Amino acid sequence: MCGRYVAATPTEVLVEWFGVEEVKANEDDVPPSWNVAPTRDVFAVAESRSAGNRQLGAFRWGLVPSWAKDPSEGSRRINARAETVATAPTFRKALRSRRCLVPADAFYEWEKIEGQKAKQPWLVKREDGELMAFAGLWEAWRDVEGKWLRTCAIITTDSAGPLADIHHRCPVILERADWDEWLDRDTTDPAAILPLLAPPEPDLLGLHPVGPEVGNVKNDDPSLMNSL
Repeated sequence: MCGRYVAATPTEVLVEWFGVEEVKANEDDVPPSWNVAPTRDVFAVAESRSAGNRQLGAFRWGLVPSWAKDPSEGSRRINARAETVATAPTFRKALRSRRCLVPADAFYEWEKIEGQKAKQPWLVKREDGELMAFAGLWEAWRDVEGKWLRTCAIITTDSAGPLADIHHRCPVILERADWDEWLDRDTTDPAAILPLLAPPEPDLLGLHPVGPEVGNVKNDDPSLMNSL
């Protein structure tokens, strides 16, 4: 799964990197974080059907379906499994027409250590140093007063390479060549996009052991990424 990640790249860099045409949020709305936790507002890139452009906006992490009675339900829906995303009632509509890219500098996973209660946290990032684009889904939920809340979930798949020895799941990381197809809201057939939700290449990601401080969501600074 993906339960914590790093999102500290400045807005202007995200705009250039993802070819964003309109910015709907900035650092005042989504400050940089080295320990992003569920239910926090995060950046995501999506296409606007009404404006016909690619936008960078703020989404609460934890997808709240339009039919949910309470937005707190999103805390249980931070991830969607690639294997079931096309059929799961919570995610299937979003997969057809509300897909997004979630920018990330890195993410964290925890390794179970035999004979020890505490787990070893690892920082996972691309070996080539590039930003990651997680495959995401978004939804819009409206409360009784008519106020809209935009939320998102990150799609996960099987791990590969060294990461598979640490944890069996990881976020789907989309390569640049797949971004247009993933974001295209005119593509509504799941069969056309499900092949994009593949495990990473075995040599794509590098692992770096980090300290236990990352386990506390109150800790949020660049030192969390320092290798032991």
